[in-house]
Amino acid sequence: MPAKKIAVYALTSQGLAVGRLLAARLHGTLYASKPLEAEGAIPFESLKYLVSATFNAFDGHVFVAAAGIVVRCIAPHLQSKETDPAVVCMDQAGLFAISLLSGHLGGANELADRCARTMGGQSVITTATDSAGVLSIDSLAMAKGLAIGNISKIKDVNMALLENRIVQVYDPEDWLGLAWHAGFEGRAGYEDWNEASPGIWVSWHNDAPEGSLPLHPRMLHLGIGCRRDITTYEILDHVHMVFKKYGLAMESIASVGSVEAKRNEAGLLEAAEEFGVDPVFYTTAQLAAVDAPTPSDRVQQHMGVPSVAEASAMLASHGGGLLVSKEKTSTVTLAVARSNRA
Repeated sequence: MPAKKIAVYALTSQGLAVGRLLAARLHGTLYASKPLEAEGAIPFESLKYLVSATFNAFDGHVFVAAAGIVVRCIAPHLQSKETDPAVVCMDQAGLFAISLLSGHLGGANELADRCARTMGGQSVITTATDSAGVLSIDSLAMAKGLAIGNISKIKDVNMALLENRIVQVYDPEDWLGLAWHAGFEGRAGYEDWNEASPGIWVSWHNDAPEGSLPLHPRMLHLGIGCRRDITTYEILDHVHMVFKKYGLAMESIASVGSVEAKRNEAGLLEAAEEFGVDPVFYTTAQLAAVDAPTPSDRVQQHMGVPSVAEASAMLASHGGGLLVSKEKTSTVTLAVARSNRA
């Protein structure tokens, strides 16, 4: 996972000293009010206009400024807890780092802790589970690399934990590691699942019971072969069709792989971006070394290897094996492999 991009903002000379330390420790981009004439910082005249440009360009924002100013600047840009970046507000003395927005999913609580440790100050965390010392399921899901399928169900699970009610869990591969954790009760499957009670369903299939919180391990690797100048939509449509056919969860996509010759194929690059992953490209030598189950003379003729889709998926899975052998349209070939979870 790529490092998070952090922006740090300083409005006063005292705040600039704090901002420099934070930017250095967080490997962040430092913005400073223009009158400060701060060397090495990007100057700005209006924080309001600057935030309009930077808010969605960074994963996290640290403002060395009064909370009221920060709230007024970020308010017009707020969308949802699922997509909003982390926002932390710190006083210019570096005494307190307040997790202001996206504490769990955006990582603001963790960012506030890092800021406080850097300055020798105190982080201020107000999310209910953290204040009560209770496990937060959204934080745990992020820590375990699980995608959240229905974000609206997080509050049901967290509220149950806050109220000391039992939360049922279906997690046959033990991704969460909750087998011995108080407050959770394992379920074997549908036969003993209570749809009237809060619960967590961990699966790389689209099979979660109604009312549950679906969590999806990112463990499905796509191998894609395609015609030249293919459109993004042709790839997306085929992937969605295949995933629906086999009941697989789109949220579980971990990678997209293809042959090196497709590195500059715009449709493929845009499709990978749509799936939220960085594409991986393999050389013909790497692909030729894979014993794909359904090699193709046509692919050998055009690409110089017997398999692109299946071989790419199998390489990315590190020995996990194919779930879906190649499925083709006239322009796209797709194979899906599952990670080898040792």
